[in-house]
Amino acid sequence: MSFAPRDARFLLALTTAAAPVVGHALGQYWHAFFVFWVVVPALDLLVGRSEAPSRGAEMSRLQRNPFFRFVLHAWVPLQLALVGWGAWLVGSGGMTGFDALLFTLSVGLATGGIGITIAHELGHKRAALDRLLSRVLLVTVSYGHFTVEHNRGHHVRVATPEDPASARYGEAFWVFLPRTLIGSLAHAWTLDRREVLGSWAATLAVAAALGAAFGPLAVAFFFGQSAMAVTLLEAVNYIEHYGLERRKLADGRYERPAPRHSWDAYHWLSNAFLVNLQRHADHHVNPMRPYAALQPQEDSPKLPMGYPGMVPLAFVPPLWFAVMNRRVPRPAHG
Repeated sequence: MSFAPRDARFLLALTTAAAPVVGHALGQYWHAFFVFWVVVPALDLLVGRSEAPSRGAEMSRLQRNPFFRFVLHAWVPLQLALVGWGAWLVGSGGMTGFDALLFTLSVGLATGGIGITIAHELGHKRAALDRLLSRVLLVTVSYGHFTVEHNRGHHVRVATPEDPASARYGEAFWVFLPRTLIGSLAHAWTLDRREVLGSWAATLAVAAALGAAFGPLAVAFFFGQSAMAVTLLEAVNYIEHYGLERRKLADGRYERPAPRHSWDAYHWLSNAFLVNLQRHADHHVNPMRPYAALQPQEDSPKLPMGYPGMVPLAFVPPLWFAVMNRRVPRPAHG
């Protein structure tokens, strides 16, 4: 395994599992929100961006180094432990109602912000083990149909009116959210209902097992952290393609997806935490390219902040529109 010191930055993704644990140890259940939505965006601005492309031998190393796959696999037991521990903690009834709610949502920040991000990366791999681990992670956030719809739906229809996961210009996040939840599930059902039913059955089995072991509050915790995780995922979907549109050609088909159809952010720190998810334009152009090898794209529109800063902004539509509408390229809405 070839390892360069700079590769260690992606280990930061694994540390996010500690945020709800530290919050519980301190008795401050807002801790994870403060870290993810205040501290990381502030540090993003201080640390700066990394926009240098990789070439030649370095590009080959980034594509083949097994260390980067190890990081993805290492998250899986952390998420399983976090969900199991959280179910036990809430199921025991040792927290007051509001503390239990904040703790549940803080776990969802980790399982959604990092867990679904890593499930997304694993779901694009060819290896059977990687795809299995992707399903395991998605089952534990009650969103097992995601890979079916994302790989075979979103990547085909991105930045078109047919894609429920591409936000339209002027569409508030709270309008986008029910549209993408319903539309993505409906399309996944048409693509592979057997996979959808299997994921539902597995999620219900996990919830039933937690309920049998730790009681009904554990089931509430499980679905509560799932709701937070999915909301976070869809907030990222909202950000990634907001207001961007592919042109319809004379033959009725859409132009090929290009870098200009995805928003990018090159902030070094948040890309380390999010295993380069914010280099999203290259991901759509080269969906099988490993996350460590994703490259900056000159033609992609650029976000003013990384996702940790953009997500809370998306939750407040007037602020989002004030910041983003003037940045949307003119052809996309004019």
